[in-house]
Amino acid sequence: MSNQAHKFSVLAVALVLLTGNVFANVQYSTPAVGGYDLVSYQEAKRPARGSGHFASQHGGITYLFANSANQKQFEANPDKYLPAYGGYCAFGVSVGKKFAADPEVWRVVDGRLYLNLDANIQDDWLKDVPGRIAAADSRWPGIRNK
Repeated sequence: MSNQAHKFSVLAVALVLLTGNVFANVQYSTPAVGGYDLVSYQEAKRPARGSGHFASQHGGITYLFANSANQKQFEANPDKYLPAYGGYCAFGVSVGKKFAADPEVWRVVDGRLYLNLDANIQDDWLKDVPGRIAAADSRWPGIRNK
């Protein structure tokens, strides 16, 4: 093999490997909810950072937990701990939009975790929680996959 052909082969292999990594299943490598422990919102009454040592995948999404007990609790009943609207801002969904949410701006209402974009948006959401939840619940199916 010529030197130029060898360089081309090495470059082609590198490109294939890089392409495989670049287009790897990002949903499995980027933890949801900013890497916060979903169980902590309800059990500790405040969010805790998760650890890569305690990771679970549910519905193609990776979640991190602060400890193995929380990980096991989530795995036993994930629907109890999953955030409303896929973790998007609850206020945003109530107006038909999908905004990224801040995992430190949250409320648990009737056992369900709701996240918001920021404290100012949450203040507006808190003015009519039942109305906002009803509006978001009705709009979510239409924007869920957009």
